[in-house]
Amino acid sequence: MTWLKSIAEVDQTQWDVLAEPLQTPFLEWEWLRQMELSKSTIAETGWLPHHLTVWSHNQLVAAAPLYIKGHSAGEFVFDHAWADVANRLKIPYYPKLVGMSPFTPMVGYRFLIAPGKGGELLTGLMVSEIEQFCRRHRICSCSFLFVDPDWRRQMINYGFSSWLHQSFVWQNLGYQSFDDYLAAFNSNQRHNIKRERKSIATQGVTMKIFQGDEIPHTFFSKIYPFYERTNDKFGPWGCKYLKDSFFTGLADGYRHRLVFVAAFDKKNSDSPLGMSLLVKKRDQLFGRYWGCSKEVKHLHFNACYYSPIEWAIARGIKRFDPGMGGYHKTRRGFMAIGNHSLHRFFDQRLDHIMKAHIGEINRLEQEHIDELNLELPFSQKNS
Repeated sequence: MTWLKSIAEVDQTQWDVLAEPLQTPFLEWEWLRQMELSKSTIAETGWLPHHLTVWSHNQLVAAAPLYIKGHSAGEFVFDHAWADVANRLKIPYYPKLVGMSPFTPMVGYRFLIAPGKGGELLTGLMVSEIEQFCRRHRICSCSFLFVDPDWRRQMINYGFSSWLHQSFVWQNLGYQSFDDYLAAFNSNQRHNIKRERKSIATQGVTMKIFQGDEIPHTFFSKIYPFYERTNDKFGPWGCKYLKDSFFTGLADGYRHRLVFVAAFDKKNSDSPLGMSLLVKKRDQLFGRYWGCSKEVKHLHFNACYYSPIEWAIARGIKRFDPGMGGYHKTRRGFMAIGNHSLHRFFDQRLDHIMKAHIGEINRLEQEHIDELNLELPFSQKNS
């Protein structure tokens, strides 16, 4: 086994042989490499890459993207309560080892293991190596965030606690058109959505969607100012973790995964006034970043929800994850679902406290998810 300080130390083809079969696109080499190359994930930002790899002769047979962290920012799993417990007990909480695709709260993290290479055995060896590494370097805990559901069940057997969190998803129930999807809503919300869609045109704005090679090269430099403006609106609660070169770096090696929804003012059809960036892999769509240069009523809903859903229906997309937060998603038909993170503290007191209370915490979170779904504005016959 070898620990690497950069994904660039691994050949892209060898890494992607392991990553491409997964449902998630966010563990693929180019996405993670652009995080490092843009200096979004470096020691100075508190995301020190330290990837575990397993080799058979010169062949990569398993890998785990991992980061040593001295804070919890950018994880979207809000563990401040556990840090507070540790502080009260005078137990160090940082540094910690985190497995996830940085700043990307999308389900699908797991170890990357070549088919037919003894997945169960390799998983056990990797978990053991991670524990030894953490104890050797006085790393206080290991966490895996937004994990693959099947992998979660496997990892519980290695002593990890499973923590439930709420997220949103849109599911395609065989819709043939956007109007077909709208038919599922009660009449009041169906009218509201139609009004929000129509208001874009009445404001002189048109929506266009570009995928892969259709995406103008200029879009990759234009998306960052939109992303920056969106986050700046939230001040200290913003999530501006990426550098501008991350977005421009995606143009060459990752555009085949990308979808841009662009809004154009009829007075200036050459340059978009707003955009959302999404990622597609097979029959799944993931909403990532969005922003605009001026406020247009209902543009957010159209760029991030309505236009992507209409596009997804036309292309047989089965599942659309719109990203974290925003209970307004419920009103647009996104169902609340659960996702899990896995945690293991190497201080036995803190690990015991989590194991003693995580069942009740998860029960309360499931109640929250169920309550959100009671607010879905579907007609009774479709609920």
